[in-house]
Amino acid sequence: MSTARVDVAIVDYGMGNLHSVNKALERVAPAGCRVRVTRQPEEVAAAGRVVFPGQGAMHDCMRELAACGLDEAVREAAANKPFLGICVGQQMLFDHSEEGDCAGLGILPGQVKRFADAPARKVPHMGWNELWPAREHPLWAGIAPGARFYFVHSYYVCPQQESDAAAHTEYGVRFAAAVARDNLFALQCHPEKSAADGLRLLENFLRWKP
Repeated sequence: MSTARVDVAIVDYGMGNLHSVNKALERVAPAGCRVRVTRQPEEVAAAGRVVFPGQGAMHDCMRELAACGLDEAVREAAANKPFLGICVGQQMLFDHSEEGDCAGLGILPGQVKRFADAPARKVPHMGWNELWPAREHPLWAGIAPGARFYFVHSYYVCPQQESDAAAHTEYGVRFAAAVARDNLFALQCHPEKSAADGLRLLENFLRWKP
């Protein structure tokens, strides 16, 4: 397949839940939409839309992203085309993480912090939780406020600008479960594992025209 024929590029730097993301996107993609998992920067650059998943420790993800030569391609995609970050793919967009004292891509200003240990709160935050939109956005179309999405994480983003927060979730602390700015949207939860509402969000992303 030539790079010009990729409609949706899923960035593969060896650290994402690629199979589940790919299958979920293929399930909701309109007829003729070509979804491709790729490690090639030129395919990311040529794609109409980019999905940036991540799984594991952020410092490992940042190292592998750079080793694959994909960091600049991701920065360019986040600036210029419909872009969806998932899980650590959301965290990597920010300036810095407490996990491993690690620098992120610096696309959005803010920090990534660890949930504080507390008797009534298990870390990692794992399982279904409510997601409450902070403002209107096309990706929330058809999804009710308080819809339950699936989470697995020990760290969460703290945007420097409150206006970047697109949704919040409570887990002993209120945190930004989704962020959005211009053509960029990213979530801490896993829409590919979040049943009908997760699929609806992915379908909304594929139809989104920022």
